[in-house]
Amino acid sequence: MKFRLLFITLFSISLFTHALPAGYGSIRLGMSVDEVKNELKKNSDFGYRGDRDVSLSPQTKQVLIETDSTKNPYSFFGRCWFQFVDEKLFSITLNLNPKKLDHFSVFSTLKSKYGNPDKISPQFSQWKDDDVMMSLERPLTLKYIDARAFNRMQDESGVQKTVEEKSVEDFLSGL
Repeated sequence: MKFRLLFITLFSISLFTHALPAGYGSIRLGMSVDEVKNELKKNSDFGYRGDRDVSLSPQTKQVLIETDSTKNPYSFFGRCWFQFVDEKLFSITLNLNPKKLDHFSVFSTLKSKYGNPDKISPQFSQWKDDDVMMSLERPLTLKYIDARAFNRMQDESGVQKTVEEKSVEDFLSGL
């Protein structure tokens, strides 16, 4: 009986939540620089001005596209960043226009579409699956990150948790 109730509950939750999106609109994580440029040209809401919005870090060979639509009173965006790693779109950072949207409305919409966040703090809420990490940060920034690429980069960097992070984990696990 308990198993059936658990199954029905999980099935019901899955009916009301969707898979996390791999980006916003037609711009998807994993796209090439040229593909993203073409999509930005099609959507005036981002304020993309062409190649002058594209920068290259010669040391890391990483590309960054920065757009600015703060002067467009009809856009839901402010400044936005599209970061590429290994020539593929790795992260999308969308600063949302606080004159058009508020944090609670965006959070409520994301929660109703994707369920409760996997992580939540006063600074951000994060939803995560195998492919995408999506976060809503304060004051009003929406981020999409390629989770597989992020995990691979983290593994390659060999970053260890700090003593403070470990002590917080130990304290919390003892509660």
